[in-house]
Amino acid sequence: MEYTFDSDGLRLAGHLCVPERVGRDGTNGLVICHGFPSPSNGRLDAARSYFDLADRISEQLGWIVLAFTYRGCGSSEGDFSLAGWLSDTLNAAQELRGRVDVTSVWVAGFGTGGAMAISAAAADPDIAGVAAVGPPADFDDWVRDPEGLLGYARRVGAIRSPGFPADEAAWQAELASIRAVEAAGAMGERPLLVMHGASDEVVPLFDARVIADAHGAADLRVIEGGGHRLRFDPRAVAVLLGWLDRVSRSGPDVFTLDLAGA
Repeated sequence: MEYTFDSDGLRLAGHLCVPERVGRDGTNGLVICHGFPSPSNGRLDAARSYFDLADRISEQLGWIVLAFTYRGCGSSEGDFSLAGWLSDTLNAAQELRGRVDVTSVWVAGFGTGGAMAISAAAADPDIAGVAAVGPPADFDDWVRDPEGLLGYARRVGAIRSPGFPADEAAWQAELASIRAVEAAGAMGERPLLVMHGASDEVVPLFDARVIADAHGAADLRVIEGGGHRLRFDPRAVAVLLGWLDRVSRSGPDVFTLDLAGA
């Protein structure tokens, strides 16, 4: 169902999936974070393709799943800033945590959203674990060309307000301050899945390796022939579903993945 919540005074749009049956003791919650918009989907709902994924995870795992749209994207209010996106991720986790039927909150992110998921877990010890798909280890490319990023963000509609950012120097400084490779090390022993396409044309596979190394115990999965948009790859979806189920529960009752429907 359509869902909105507040993040620093901004209304963010999303999609909340609640399974038909939730046990008396509640169930796990998952936040899904999308990547940076492209020219083809900038002013449309950049998270729309993630809503179907949220439905599937909720249906197969019985989790409560929130896929939301970052500030500046789709129908969410505000304008893109990296610190703002990190705040949105933390607020989305807190939104799920506030439900009485959610027992723990996990975060799964794709591309830039994967880096936000790892960074949010470093900042919020109550996030149980993270699945990061195609995450950049840092944003040094953006740091080297902030004007190019600003122009691109405006073209895709992630920055809409005239005169934003009011403090361009502070906006640029955020790009260097958020580094998934350092945040992974700060997660401690909480579970981390790092999944990457071997043929990712946007983020080098090297980024996944250094993030996994920084964590120390991450589950690194490389999808052979996979590109950057792994949410459309049935192998990657199967890995994500299986990993979420495996690391979030214990005991002999093990989830059996329906690969035919992947």
